[in-house]
Amino acid sequence: MTDKTAGVIGGMGPEATVDFMARVIAATPASTDQEHVRLLVDQNPKVPSRQAARAGKGEDPGPAMAAMAKGLEQAGADFLVMPCNTAHAFAQPVRSAVSIPLVSIIEVTVDACREYKNVGVLTTPGCLEAGLYQDALATAGLTAVLPDETEVAEMMRLVAAVKAGDRNEAIARGMRSLAAALVDRGAQAVVAACTEIPLVLTPDMLDVPLVSSTDVLAEVTVAIATGVRPLD
Repeated sequence: MTDKTAGVIGGMGPEATVDFMARVIAATPASTDQEHVRLLVDQNPKVPSRQAARAGKGEDPGPAMAAMAKGLEQAGADFLVMPCNTAHAFAQPVRSAVSIPLVSIIEVTVDACREYKNVGVLTTPGCLEAGLYQDALATAGLTAVLPDETEVAEMMRLVAAVKAGDRNEAIARGMRSLAAALVDRGAQAVVAACTEIPLVLTPDMLDVPLVSSTDVLAEVTVAIATGVRPLD
């Protein structure tokens, strides 16, 4: 079977995209350069803010993302991925712009949570307001355990700090505290539903499994690219 090329709609944010690429490499069973997965990456941090757009205070990022998707398809990508959760609230323009599939970080992450009945969703305001995980978990017959308004605002503050280059211990402790609050409400696992979260929050910091959407998407990308998993 011929290997497939993944097109990465990136830059949302830049470090999260680089982290995703590193996790793709780590997830690939390769001993030579040639055995690794080919990635075509559009690292475009100029895409309008997804958070601002969801809040009705900013430009629609959909057209920029669709243009990136077109470019990646023309460059030879067989399928697309976006290592940004909130960006999937604007996925339809991307899908409409190309003839190749977009693998949803939301869908594959929820699929990885099926052994847990109650799933905590650690995320940002835009993703939460769009209902991306709530809808997907409900469709899978699972229950979303959600942060409250104050906790969501605090998560946004922490994520903004990470985007600004701050990964100190206080940021990690803050995220751990927010995740622990979801566990206290009955979460049997917690989804890191923002790709900046795994830059500071690690599985050993929680008493329940931490399901990193970045890791799940990286593993699925490798599986599709190497032919282990069919491309739907």
